[in-house]
Amino acid sequence: MRWIGLIGGMSWESSAEYYRLINEAVKQRLGGLHSAQILMASVDFAQIEAFQHNGEWDKAGALLADIAQRLVRAGAECIVLCTNTMHKVAPDITNALPVPFVHIADATAHQIVAHKITRIGLMGTKYTMEQDFYKGRLIEQFGLEVIVPSPAERADVNRIIYDELCLGIVSDESRLRYQTIMANLVAHGAQGIILGCTEITLLVGSTDTTVPVFDTTRIHAHAAVEFSVV
Repeated sequence: MRWIGLIGGMSWESSAEYYRLINEAVKQRLGGLHSAQILMASVDFAQIEAFQHNGEWDKAGALLADIAQRLVRAGAECIVLCTNTMHKVAPDITNALPVPFVHIADATAHQIVAHKITRIGLMGTKYTMEQDFYKGRLIEQFGLEVIVPSPAERADVNRIIYDELCLGIVSDESRLRYQTIMANLVAHGAQGIILGCTEITLLVGSTDTTVPVFDTTRIHAHAAVEFSVV
């Protein structure tokens, strides 16, 4: 196995899911007592969120690039950034990276294309839903049509992520709100839905809508395992 370098903590709630999913997938692939070879660096999410809020993406990018380099020096043979939103600064991380970077949007898009889906709904933080670093990649590199919730729905999706899921709060009321938003995406033509924030999988999944769901946390974790197990 190759060593996987995880940049986590954004939030640690979903990073714990990465650790579990990667190890489960390795066990399934190799059997017995096998587990994953992982190096993890976990950041203080309060600092990252402040950079997001203030639009200081350059500072966030520099910090995460430094962490990636530390993981490489420690022996990581690939880098996995355990968050969708911070892929906005993926170029800052990859520019000087001597090992592969497993991009969450690419891994997800390959799954969508394999399902022969062309119109996809996207839920995530306001940055992921509204800016082009994620949507644009899906559109330009994979030819997908991306549908996002309405402005009011986007505000609710974002609020629930930061005020609840990142704090480990999972409520039936928020699940119902997400189910309604997912139904509206389907009504507007979405053939599938991307859970485009690694915390969303803590709240909803494939049983909460009538179309295929693409859980980016699980997809990304499995992509890391595909690289690692050789």
